[in-house]
Amino acid sequence: MSTTPLPGIGVQYDLTTREHRHLSVIAHRDGTRTVNVYRADDPDACAQSLHLTEPETASLIDALTPAHHSPNLLSTTDLGLVAERIELAAASHWNGRVVGETRMRTETGASLVAVLRRAQAIPSPTPDFRLAGGDILIVIGTREGVEAAAEILGRE
Repeated sequence: MSTTPLPGIGVQYDLTTREHRHLSVIAHRDGTRTVNVYRADDPDACAQSLHLTEPETASLIDALTPAHHSPNLLSTTDLGLVAERIELAAASHWNGRVVGETRMRTETGASLVAVLRRAQAIPSPTPDFRLAGGDILIVIGTREGVEAAAEILGRE
């Protein structure tokens, strides 16, 4: 699977199946998703596009990954919270700086709960944790707070 940041929109995830079918999912900032299925005879031509609301997306995820469903897990959407992956660009103002300098939690109320770096996950990074271009930051908060955090983190 490959990911492509779509500034101002969200992130596009592309997948080629074992049967050589090209699929893409665009995760929009507002929580909706667009699922695209490309033609078998022309993997660059979209055959079907389906736009899903946030609740429809959650239902589809439950249907595709029922093993992940556990009564002990919090449903963030039921609580009015969202979790989002935000990629830190190599050209980011924050590349090489520490988390505390972003003032993200103070400014937005959103929390950085983990950083994915290469094949490693760093849970609960401290304010003195040094960010690096290519890091994927897992941020949780209100929709507005997460969007504001993405704007802060996207600063170049």
